Amino acid sequence: MGPHLAGSGEGQGQILQRFPEKDWEDNPFPQGIELFCQPSGWQLCPERNPPTFFVAVLTDINSERHYCACLTFWEPVEPTQEGPCARDAAAREEEADEGGSGALSPSAPGPPDQLFAPKTLVLVSRLDHVEVFRNSLGLIYTIHVEGLNVGLENVVGNLLTCLIPLAGGSQRTISLGAGDRQVIQTPLTDSLPISRCSVALLFRQLGITNVLSLFCAALTEHKVLFLSRSYQRLSDACRGLLALLFPLRYSFTYVPILPAQLLEVLSTPTPFIIGVNAAFQAEAQELLDVIVADLDGGTVTVPECVHIPPLPEPLQSQTHSILSMVLDPELELADLAFPPPTMSISSLKMQDKELRAVFLRLFAQLLQGYRWCLHMVRIHPEPVIRFHKAAFLGQRGLVEDDFLMKVLEGMAFAGFVSERGVPYRPTDLFDELVAHEVARMRADENHPQRVLRHVKELAEQLYKNENPYPAVAMHKVQRPGEASHLRRAPRPFPRLDEGMVQWIVDQAAAKMQGAPPAVKAEKRTTVPSGPPMTAIVERSGGLHGNSARRLEVVRNCISYVFEGKMLEAKKLLPAVLRALKGRAARRCLAQELHLHVQQNRAVLDHQQFDFVVRMMNCCLQDCTSLDEHGIAAALLPLVTAFCRKLSPGVTQFAYSCVQEHVVWSTPQFWEAMFYGDVQTHIRALYLEPAEDQDPFSVGEAPLQGDERSALDVASEQRRLWPTLSREKQQELVQKEESTVFSQAIHYANRMSYLLLPLDSSKSRLLRERAGLGELESASNSLVTNSMAGSVAESYDTESGFEDAEAGDVAGAVVRFINRFVDKVCTESGVTSDHLKGLHVMVPDIVQMHIETLEAVHRESKRLPPIQKPKLLRPRLLPGEECVLDGLRVYLLPDGREEGAGGPGGGPALLPAEGAVFLTTYRVIFTGMPTDPLVGEQVVVRSFPVAALTKEKRISVQTPVDQLLQDGLQLRSCTFQLLKMAFDEEVGSDSAELFRKQLHKLRYPPDIRGTFALTLGSAHTPGRPPRATKDKGPSFRTLSRNLVKNAKKTIGRQYVTRKKYNPPSWEHRGQPSPEDQEDEISVSEELEPSTLTPSSALKPSDRMTMSSLVERACCRDYQRLGLGTLSSSLSRAKSEPFRISPVNRMYAICRSYPGLLIVPQSIQDNALQRVSRCYRQNRFPVVCWRSGRSKAVLLRSGGLHGKGVVGLFKAQNAPSPGQSQADSSSLEQEKYLQAVVSSMPRYADASGRNTLSGFSSAHMGSHVPSPRARVTTLSNPMAASASRRTAPRGKWGSVRASGRSGGLSTDVGSRLAGVGPPQANGAPPDPGFLRPQRAALYIIGDKAQLKGVRPDPLQQWELVPIEVFEARQVKASFKKLLKACVPGCPATEPGPASFLRSLEDSEWLIQIHKLLQVSVLVVELLDSGSSVLVSLEDGWDITTQVVSLVQLLSDPFYRTLEGFRLLVEKEWLSFGHRFSHRGAHTLAGQSSGFTPVFLQFLDCVHQIHLQFPMEFEFSPFYLKFLGYHHVSRRFRTFLLDSDYERIELGLLYEEKGERRAPQACRSVWEYVERLSKRTPVFYNYMYAPEDAEVLRPYSNVSNLKVWDFYTEETLAEGPPYDWELAQGPPEPPEEERPDGGAPQSRRRVVWPCYDSRPRAQPDAISRLLEEMQRLETELGRPPERWKDAWDRVKAAQRLEGRPDGRGTPSSLLVSSVPHHRRSLGVYLQEGPVGSTLSLSLDSDQSSGSTASSSRQAARRSTSTLYSQFQTAESENRSYEGTLYKKGAFMKPWKARWFVLDKTKHQLRYYDHRVDTECKGVIDLAEVEAVAPGAPTMGAPKTVDEKAFFDVKTTRRVYNFCAQDVPSAQQWVDQIQSCLSDA
Repeated sequence: MGPHLAGSGEGQGQILQRFPEKDWEDNPFPQGIELFCQPSGWQLCPERNPPTFFVAVLTDINSERHYCACLTFWEPVEPTQEGPCARDAAAREEEADEGGSGALSPSAPGPPDQLFAPKTLVLVSRLDHVEVFRNSLGLIYTIHVEGLNVGLENVVGNLLTCLIPLAGGSQRTISLGAGDRQVIQTPLTDSLPISRCSVALLFRQLGITNVLSLFCAALTEHKVLFLSRSYQRLSDACRGLLALLFPLRYSFTYVPILPAQLLEVLSTPTPFIIGVNAAFQAEAQELLDVIVADLDGGTVTVPECVHIPPLPEPLQSQTHSILSMVLDPELELADLAFPPPTMSISSLKMQDKELRAVFLRLFAQLLQGYRWCLHMVRIHPEPVIRFHKAAFLGQRGLVEDDFLMKVLEGMAFAGFVSERGVPYRPTDLFDELVAHEVARMRADENHPQRVLRHVKELAEQLYKNENPYPAVAMHKVQRPGEASHLRRAPRPFPRLDEGMVQWIVDQAAAKMQGAPPAVKAEKRTTVPSGPPMTAIVERSGGLHGNSARRLEVVRNCISYVFEGKMLEAKKLLPAVLRALKGRAARRCLAQELHLHVQQNRAVLDHQQFDFVVRMMNCCLQDCTSLDEHGIAAALLPLVTAFCRKLSPGVTQFAYSCVQEHVVWSTPQFWEAMFYGDVQTHIRALYLEPAEDQDPFSVGEAPLQGDERSALDVASEQRRLWPTLSREKQQELVQKEESTVFSQAIHYANRMSYLLLPLDSSKSRLLRERAGLGELESASNSLVTNSMAGSVAESYDTESGFEDAEAGDVAGAVVRFINRFVDKVCTESGVTSDHLKGLHVMVPDIVQMHIETLEAVHRESKRLPPIQKPKLLRPRLLPGEECVLDGLRVYLLPDGREEGAGGPGGGPALLPAEGAVFLTTYRVIFTGMPTDPLVGEQVVVRSFPVAALTKEKRISVQTPVDQLLQDGLQLRSCTFQLLKMAFDEEVGSDSAELFRKQLHKLRYPPDIRGTFALTLGSAHTPGRPPRATKDKGPSFRTLSRNLVKNAKKTIGRQYVTRKKYNPPSWEHRGQPSPEDQEDEISVSEELEPSTLTPSSALKPSDRMTMSSLVERACCRDYQRLGLGTLSSSLSRAKSEPFRISPVNRMYAICRSYPGLLIVPQSIQDNALQRVSRCYRQNRFPVVCWRSGRSKAVLLRSGGLHGKGVVGLFKAQNAPSPGQSQADSSSLEQEKYLQAVVSSMPRYADASGRNTLSGFSSAHMGSHVPSPRARVTTLSNPMAASASRRTAPRGKWGSVRASGRSGGLSTDVGSRLAGVGPPQANGAPPDPGFLRPQRAALYIIGDKAQLKGVRPDPLQQWELVPIEVFEARQVKASFKKLLKACVPGCPATEPGPASFLRSLEDSEWLIQIHKLLQVSVLVVELLDSGSSVLVSLEDGWDITTQVVSLVQLLSDPFYRTLEGFRLLVEKEWLSFGHRFSHRGAHTLAGQSSGFTPVFLQFLDCVHQIHLQFPMEFEFSPFYLKFLGYHHVSRRFRTFLLDSDYERIELGLLYEEKGERRAPQACRSVWEYVERLSKRTPVFYNYMYAPEDAEVLRPYSNVSNLKVWDFYTEETLAEGPPYDWELAQGPPEPPEEERPDGGAPQSRRRVVWPCYDSRPRAQPDAISRLLEEMQRLETELGRPPERWKDAWDRVKAAQRLEGRPDGRGTPSSLLVSSVPHHRRSLGVYLQEGPVGSTLSLSLDSDQSSGSTASSSRQAARRSTSTLYSQFQTAESENRSYEGTLYKKGAFMKPWKARWFVLDKTKHQLRYYDHRVDTECKGVIDLAEVEAVAPGAPTMGAPKTVDEKAFFDVKTTRRVYNFCAQDVPSAQQWVDQIQSCLSDA
């Protein structure tokens, strides 16, 4: 090596001398030893270091260890030397049984000043006597340093030739001829490792937990690296770790001291234990998968990617506690009040043995009974032993345990089996322990002191093993004097005379010649097997607690089958199949069947055969591929025994019916089976009393021959082997070999039986069994669902082996069997000729078997098929058509317990056998339970196709035959799950077709393909047929152009618009219920200026306007008095708001309605500019006004960045007039200003308002917030300045704190309780409600409002809140679905897991946030401030909040009519994207289902629960909408905005005769029809308080899970399609009319099967039904339920309190009438659980049609004061017929008018007997009654004087009586009413 610069000389070691110079014959000299002598590199150093000593360990190619003891000392380098040093110095090398030693020195140039070079004496030996090495090398060094008068050559020669004792436990004294004496002792047993103190040191350095994890890491083959500055410590730590692993031997790389030059070894892929000097820590850090133990720092670092499996419990914790007792005995006494005075602490050496004893016990417990799982495959010439891993794991109950699995698969354990499995060998401590002490360990488990005593006993034995003669430790060896290394040595270490050393060696060798060889006599015995194994933890089988009873059932069933009592057997079968989940029952089944085979009852008839096969399949279905419990092994001989005769000469064996289990394609299973059978036969070979036995073995054979295990037999044979003659030996070897060979042939047959499918033409090898293809015989992990290309090239993921030829299956099986045969035969020593013969035989065996199977298959086809239940056809809706006829499937139980007969009681309705149907509207399963004990209950489960959210293929077992079948799991957002297994008769192509069709229906390419639009398409002439789509311009293109060219030619607009006009009057036949013309009237004289800024309306626009005016939102604006479309009353200008038709062509904002409410002062042309500042152009518009405080609620999209700048950004530079701001932003500011000034309170206020503390007690406590607003105006004079210097009002924002708090502290209190300090700096007073408050609050997204500042005059203020996004709703809903309808049973049954997953979904937290924000807005509006909600794009959360606010603030929206209006206005007209959020078409598929509307309904449901008396509609109504907004049965919830609905021609088509006669297009229409017939949508507890604002609690603890998510009715499917939910009438009810007696007959109502509200309706529904029934019996036309109910209520009110406001009647029991908020128990929840649906069953039985049987209340009044819209006679002060002029553009009509003084209103009806009120004129709003004049279209025959007008605040009504006197009478009556008021 070249010279380095002075001082840094890093050199290479060089061997100066070695002794002996030739290698010993049996021990070559290890190469590269110089690297290990100076592991950190050979370096010179500036001062003399003291000598060092350590032992390195080298492992040679035969994995023999060589110990290199190195003693290094330092010698000065001669300055004169140039180039390489003279190799002058000493040393030796020896190998008696030792290696040699040599002195090494670096070669490096010497610098001018004094440097020192290392020189090393090395002793290489295969024996491990560290102390002797240290003394011997020390002696040589001492002689050299101290200059003793002893020849070094003699010492070295003696060292090489001294005799070392070998035999166990012997000792010998040696001397090296320098007056020294040393004693060498050998351990008693070689197999026990020698640890000295290394284990104790390891624990002291690293601690218990760390050592345990290193122990587990080494056992599970991870890489372990030790770091320390001391080499001796490294080698000790490695030695200690290895000692702990005993009785396993570490077989991977083991280098206790790794030289620096070999550091790249650390990146080897194999496991290792290596020690490295701490100086190289940095290199160690880069290794990703190495566990690093730092001995000096006491840490163990496990990288993230490495998982060390812990010991199985309870061993882990037991070991831990015993170790702490050994290491720290004082721990037990630390808490004693009077600790004992002294503790005897064991010496370090003793503690070392105690620690090892703990690990020895641990192994004995882990491996207890391992000898029972050994298979003796061969005994002669050498034992071949295999370990049955699966059986061991199964019997120990540790199948799942990661640690033991890995250990048993590891190399160390393989070595353990081959070394310790041998039955006849020397035994040691471990063998004794594992065989005899396990019972004692089990008994001691809970007695720490007894455990400690046992540990100490074992430690004694281990100590004795290392130190057999403790008294004679009399070493006498000279040592150098103190600090002798610092004295200048007289001379360098001398070069020794090789010849002299060689001569001494030769002399000694000559002496040895005559001596006999020292052979160590081994004492061999039979290894004890110990007691059979037990499970490591006795798991108390709660599941099989009554197993004796279960086994009885299994036995009875089998005996019934064999006695031919098939009916009895059939009854027991379900119980048996359930029992077979338990291990004991499966074993019992195998034993019972085995007995029947022995009694020659193996040939069965067809039914018996079916039963036996089903039971076997059930047993096998739970076997894993390893078959831990030996069930498959026990059944294997049986499946080839049981058979049935199909026809003369054709027999079908049971194996052809149980092939579908994964265990058959697992090589490990077959190997274990094979070896087990071979062992049985080989044992038999030596047990049979053969005639030609030699006399000596005859005497011993009879000894209880059959009792002896194979191991005992083998042990006996091994003992006799050396005494047998050569011929006898040959003969035995040959016998064994042919036994193995015959078994191999047998197994080749067996495997072909179980692997070849019955129908080889179909060649259906299940995907699960695909293992055949690529299982390399050695692979331990069975990869199931994959298959190598070699098996079937054409294989594709769907089809398994579908396309493979029949020959391919044969080929695959042949390959599988050949691979198996190769493996087992080479392992068990079959001769190569035999093996070749086998390879030739296998294809023939397979081919023969295929031929047999063909006949069997042919004949089995001819068997009469088993009667399958008839398919039940589902009932369909009118217009619903079947797309795919029923596919036979099994409906399997999912994670919901109810249907499967879970703890809730009830029968096991599932699994059910039936069929799945796909219609244009739904996916329907109908069938019967498979459990014959349940009876003939029809099970129906269905959901709308449109609600499908997830579809996945599964592979499941069919409940009856336990065959593995393909299945589908369909999940829907109506909270339904269909988990189906296809029957075997359903081919994979039909299943595939089903999936494709389902997908096509779920995601039609165009919205026109949905059920609501295709339904009754024949009746819609308005829609062009699809075929001609490309020829003429379609709807869509026309309307697109319409929008584009809205401002161009009149004519074109007229043409295109005409399509959407309602048909003209002549065409309308009878008025449809939709025609409430009078809800709104826009008077005729439209003054152009109010409508369009530019010009008068064109006639075409007039038509459009008329239809727009009829939209829900417009009706609602009229109701709220938010502006009219007329200016004839000359009040329009004073109105603060107006209805602007600016968007009537949807040109400004496509997702807004056509008519919008904007401040009066803003011109239409400015709106275009304002809209640019907002996302999606959704600028702020008014959607509600408070009747009391006149505050308005506005909604808009979030702000665009660019719009914010001008309006809000605080400019730092004082720009003079902010000229650079956007014009549109200024418009925007103007717009907000206009909104503020349009509020009566603020029109003249100075605007210096702040948000201040209103206390909102219901929202929680007040949290005073430090965030205060300090108002500083630098230049109050200039407006521009005030705008520039913003008071930064930082809002105590509503902010989410992770999951826990949702919206952390309470908004209300935050908002308000924490008002800003007063000007004088006084702290805010949270309870004090200040009048000062901003006129407008803008609620926006925190993220959007960053850097935004409030308005200078503080007329509006920003409220940043944190809201969740749509994708969070989507994610949360997914989790909610999984929680409410889990796909598979929870791991831990009980409510806890449901509640946990419910919480994880965070659904309730989102509802809590919504309610919280809504209540906040309600508070603000109630206190008189307006609020603008401006979140996200303005169509999801904004819509939710705005709707909830209106619902809470305005009682009108809590009626049926009002709620409909609310949904139509806020959700439909304002463009909530139903189609996009519901993923209605192919385009939306990727975005997934986001249930924003459902979340809103859930919020309403929560409010309904808290205020049950405030809502006219029942909870069922909400569920109904929740179901149908996703079902796509109605058109109402299709498409994303009015614009799109117009484009498709849906919006106005609903009116008029174009509608299909029966099909309801609109959900509202359907509700209305249904309400007339049945009170299902009506809430009997409805008793509203006038104008009450609701403030619900919103904490998560106050929220309940909506039962819509969890309930299910298996009798009829979901109850929301009313026509279908009417199940067939029950027989008892048919008998009712005549006898009356059968009424008392009881009915069983099952949870989750029957609809409980139908089975036991609540009291009121019951009575109404009863009335209807009686009326029918009396032959009277039945009265409508509503009339009856209203009469009852009116009567109650009269009996009620005299003050007029009657209490809620006794029928509506409410003892505390004013306690409005419910406390959780209310009437309709009474016996029913929830008013789901109240049926009129008797209706049907009494002969009326099913269609008239169900319905719900509809509320048409447009006022709040009418509590009940009835025709109550008491309230009719005056009534008669009047003609009334309809609304804008409508004719005169005759109506029946009722003047009601009590309610102070004028109501009108279509005709006299009509109960449905058509409209109401509130007399409170009437300003004057004056004579009128006839207008166009008035009745011709009537006198002019009979006309009169009623003028209200909203509009003028024109009336006409039949003649003048009656007109006069009407005027007088109305006047008198007014004066009374």
